[in-house]
Amino acid sequence: MHTIQDPQFGDKMVTLMAALVLVLQIAMVAQRWIVTNIRIFAAQSFLLAAIANTIAYFNHAPHIYVVAALTLLAKGILVPMVLERLVARIGIDQEIEPILNGPLSVVISGGLTLVGYVLAEPFYRPEEAPGAATLGHNAIAVAISLFLIGFFMMINRRKALTQILALLSLENGLFLAAISLTYGMPLMVELGVLFDVLVAVMVLGILVYRIRGSFDSMDVSRLRRLRG
Repeated sequence: MHTIQDPQFGDKMVTLMAALVLVLQIAMVAQRWIVTNIRIFAAQSFLLAAIANTIAYFNHAPHIYVVAALTLLAKGILVPMVLERLVARIGIDQEIEPILNGPLSVVISGGLTLVGYVLAEPFYRPEEAPGAATLGHNAIAVAISLFLIGFFMMINRRKALTQILALLSLENGLFLAAISLTYGMPLMVELGVLFDVLVAVMVLGILVYRIRGSFDSMDVSRLRRLRG
């Protein structure tokens, strides 16, 4: 029981879960099956909720428990359900060839991860002993990496649905940064962000369905035909 209450144990747990989040993000880059990507995003969101819950436990911050629960419900359950139903309706299960192939995309993602750790270096304080006040600071490098890899996925993928997943992954990076550095934004701000995410998914889902109906494809490059 004493071990569970030790901030050093909490710091190791947060670091481990953040590392798993990063591994899932790179797996998403390499994966072409859309439903698998959706489930990877759900697992990633579950881990982020677990990180928030751990930080809330050691810092006695009830509002972070609320944020963790909403993250799990919204991004871990509701959004994946909506996206999977959309995939079933449009009948396209696999991503077309991205601009850069899978192995090269993974290599670039590894490079972006390295950039993330370099950019996070100023936030790292090795002289500070792990404690409740510093819990999660080591995850800022992962947060920056998630943001960079998510942005790369938005550029590299051709299907509108996988670009939505890339946008959501990018938002996960911002969430991890907020929860790691400041232990969450004010609750009303967090609620507003989650509501915006849900609305964005709904709107983009309708847009994807319309693109599929108009072009018989989700390849966003075909939108160039709309130019007059």
